[in-house]
Amino acid sequence: MPETAQGLLAALIDGAQQLELELSVDAARRLLAITTALADWNTRVNLTAITEPREMLTHHLLDSLSIHAHVRGARIADVGTGAGFPGLPLALVQPTRHFTLIDSVAKKLRFVEHVAQLVGLHNVTTVHARSEQFPRGFPADQQQAFDTVLARALKPLPELVRLVRPLCSATTWVLAMKGPRADEEIAALGRDWRIESVIDLRVPGLDGTRKLITLRIATAV
Repeated sequence: MPETAQGLLAALIDGAQQLELELSVDAARRLLAITTALADWNTRVNLTAITEPREMLTHHLLDSLSIHAHVRGARIADVGTGAGFPGLPLALVQPTRHFTLIDSVAKKLRFVEHVAQLVGLHNVTTVHARSEQFPRGFPADQQQAFDTVLARALKPLPELVRLVRPLCSATTWVLAMKGPRADEEIAALGRDWRIESVIDLRVPGLDGTRKLITLRIATAV
């Protein structure tokens, strides 16, 4: 039997609380509106392989919100945002920060723009470009280093840092969301980057542990 909207709402609020994030009913409803829109668009445009409402709640919403306490600064970049994760949920719960969601696939950004308007996110900008080509393709007001750069399941760590390097200054924090086995990727990282922390993330409803790797530039390149 399909889960009721009220059941999903309660599960989202409870899951966020386990992540030490208090969600109002209104915020939770707006978050669920993101995945409702995703399910609708996904019937016409291939945006996600996850189609069940409860799985979207855990794999997209709660997974994104699991790093909320680690975001720093006012200007945040989400590289390879895809259908808007983790950028959209984080922008909704952190309205004082501005999120720039970057992807090279235009159809995905059309969905992101639709959802941002749908749920009233005035702190989201989309950029159809490749991060490694920065500042080419970026609006004039986005052509400076970001405070935090997010990357969720983007590339192996050595490749990931190459892609995001143009977006970073010496003070930028890079948050790389990874699976449980990231040790080999960390070992392959060059000396130009410094690992600040490796944190185990337990996402309510997801089996196993995810890792959040926080990096900063170690030397000028």
